Amino acid sequence: MDRQAYESYLKTTHRLGRLVSVVTLVLLVGAPFAIGLILGTAPDLGAVARGFLSVGLVWTISSVVEFLVYTPMLGAGGSYLAFITGNLINMKIPCAVNAKELTGAKSGTAENEVISTLSIATSSLVTILVLALGVALMIPLQPVLESPVLAPAFDNVVPALFGAMAWKYYRKSPILALIPLGVMTVLFTLVPSLTGSTSMMIIPSGAIAIGLSYLAYRRGNRGADRR
Repeated sequence: MDRQAYESYLKTTHRLGRLVSVVTLVLLVGAPFAIGLILGTAPDLGAVARGFLSVGLVWTISSVVEFLVYTPMLGAGGSYLAFITGNLINMKIPCAVNAKELTGAKSGTAENEVISTLSIATSSLVTILVLALGVALMIPLQPVLESPVLAPAFDNVVPALFGAMAWKYYRKSPILALIPLGVMTVLFTLVPSLTGSTSMMIIPSGAIAIGLSYLAYRRGNRGADRR
């Protein structure tokens, strides 16, 4: 893809992405008001405000952090798709990172832009298909889903997913991975109430990882200069 074509692609992507983002936001925020209008009632705005103040501020900070972290990784098209369809950490990010590594695409390149967009689009379509099948089969599969034998497996799906994802990156730099993990483990053990603010804790744990990476980079440069 030549430079002019790539810039034209990015302009079109941003134009469509912003339009769809605004439409999605209006639909999400307007749904309760539309339902209230149809049913002849309305949401309690005071309760909405109190609910937002209790959790919204935390998620606002988290959303800004996620935007700053994930956008350079996903590119324009992938970012719009991922943030509109949601479920970034569990589905979209692993899919995009895996596709990027399989193809050898570099962040900030046209190749990464295309690969990221295609991988996240595929992930979104697969998610919609699985959800549709799940809704259709919910009643027939209810005895299986509520089985006490399988309950421990369902309770540990997310830890198993993150454990498998983490090992892939931990093995590349065990010290860099284990120090932030150890610090956060001790912190959560000493202050259990922080488990309700995991999104906020991304900031200090990320700062530790960035600081360690910078020190390792400086040490590597000094070693190269000596040689």
